[in-house]
Amino acid sequence: MKKPSTKSKKILNSTDILRREEQFIDCYRKYNGKGLHILFGLYKGDYKNLFFSSLFFIIKQLPVWVIPLVTADVINVIIERPQNSGMRLIIDFIIAVVVLIQNIPTHMLHSHFFSKAKRRVEAGLRGAMIRKLQQLSIGFHKEMPTGKIQSKVMRDVENVEALSSQIFNVVMRVIIDISVTMTIVITKSIPVFLMFLVCIPFFALIMAKFKKPLKDKNKEFRKTVENTSSSVIDMIELVPVTRAHALEDKEIKKITNEVTDVAHKGYKLDFIQSLFGSVIWVFMSLAQIVCLFFTGFLAYKGMIKSVGDITLYQTYFTSLLGHVNSIVAILPILAKGLESVNSIGEILCAGDIEDNNGKAKIKNLEGNYEFKNVFFKYDKNTPVLNGLSIKVNKGETIALVGESGSGKSTIINMVTGFYTATAGEIFIDGKNIEEIDLHSYRRFISVVPQKTILFSGTIKDNITYGNPRISKERLDEVIEASQLRSVIDKLPKGINTSVGEHGDKLSGGQKQRIAIARAIIRDPKVIIFDEATSALDSASEVEIQKAIDHLTKDRTTFIVAHRLSTIRNADKIAVIRNGECVEFGTYEELMEKKGEFYFLKSLQS
Repeated sequence: MKKPSTKSKKILNSTDILRREEQFIDCYRKYNGKGLHILFGLYKGDYKNLFFSSLFFIIKQLPVWVIPLVTADVINVIIERPQNSGMRLIIDFIIAVVVLIQNIPTHMLHSHFFSKAKRRVEAGLRGAMIRKLQQLSIGFHKEMPTGKIQSKVMRDVENVEALSSQIFNVVMRVIIDISVTMTIVITKSIPVFLMFLVCIPFFALIMAKFKKPLKDKNKEFRKTVENTSSSVIDMIELVPVTRAHALEDKEIKKITNEVTDVAHKGYKLDFIQSLFGSVIWVFMSLAQIVCLFFTGFLAYKGMIKSVGDITLYQTYFTSLLGHVNSIVAILPILAKGLESVNSIGEILCAGDIEDNNGKAKIKNLEGNYEFKNVFFKYDKNTPVLNGLSIKVNKGETIALVGESGSGKSTIINMVTGFYTATAGEIFIDGKNIEEIDLHSYRRFISVVPQKTILFSGTIKDNITYGNPRISKERLDEVIEASQLRSVIDKLPKGINTSVGEHGDKLSGGQKQRIAIARAIIRDPKVIIFDEATSALDSASEVEIQKAIDHLTKDRTTFIVAHRLSTIRNADKIAVIRNGECVEFGTYEELMEKKGEFYFLKSLQS
């Protein structure tokens, strides 16, 4: 067999992740909630590693079965003193030393093969979940709190890894040890074997009684922890808002109640686990006493000839009870792990994904859009768009205005392909949006959201996100166009200045300019501004407006506008009310009309 390589080599690559994602999803769908079946299915492709791991595991376990036999033989030799007693003691000594020493290399080989398989599944699960999360719809992400997703990707995969370790180490050891022990015992004494045989099912019955409540309490506890984790993340993000409105006490009370609920659920789980452990310990101790007196009685009756055999049976029986105790100890881990296996399936088996298979790839985008009688509903009782019809020509800038909840952001989400129409049609360059590969389409668009999303890193990292090989000349052009030069020149490390977590070291205007620079650097054919200046002061707004004017030149542009004064230069303005376009025209045309837009503008004036 090949010696394990000492070279640093990744046990999984991106191709493996893709293949395993399909394998894992098939496994979940095939076994649908059957935790153990799913777990073993996850290891498909690593059965060879598991086989060698199991082989070396059996070999390394030899001391557990051989040492009691050697001990019994040594006792018998000392008491009975046969003619070859010296040679038997030497042989017993050699056997004991050999089986003990071999444990080191065989244990390492077992660990090598098992760890390789386990870590491949662990990395594969996380990789598959990350890929799936990128494929799932925006609607799914809005429904599933970030805290829950984070818990599934990190905590639940850790629980599955722990479950694997317990099953392939503890459970397998228990099964093998019990099988070998019972085989040895039945060859030496049928009555002792029968006594062993009665005890094991008895303990199994006790464990079965606790299985359902343990599973239910673990599920309850897991869901409570997930909800609290999500609430804590929301609380951290809302700290500035909470502090600004003096709502600290209210937020503390809310989160404390949730934390207390976690503690209460945890207490109930701890209680049933403690009761389970206590009951098992008492019965195990009673069983050891029964074994001692039962084998003593058999020896008294002459049914056990050798004194050493009493020690052998007592050792084996204690070992069996120890295995039962091991099962008792890991039952919470097994219950938690199986619950986590099913929890991961909530992501891997989610069907709300964007399917681009077989659809036409976009090789070039002109930027012509047409909404024809488009309806959209989040659910049956929440209509958002009601027969919307709008046409936007290549290179035009269209501003969407209207009251909050009128459907403006939904239109933008439909332009990006995040939502599909419940009824009606959307055409891009004359092609139905449902017939095109949205992934290829989005390469030609850029979005500047109302809430700027920056990641921890430098200004340069955030600007060049997704485009790391941009030349210095191009980067300088983008910085000038986005009105960022004055900002960067004032910073100690310039473009290499860290923005902090979520860009917290920068002002709103600075963050927005970085978002615009990120959009410019992609050189998009279509640009979308979702209330990009609504949260800025007047000075910042002027700077941002300059950057926007530069960015929209010769590009089809959609602007969701809060401040109507910022859209005077838009080619067309669409006034949205209750999901319908009630007015459509230039700024001057709509002001002259003195209709809905004129009313909204008057309110702001």
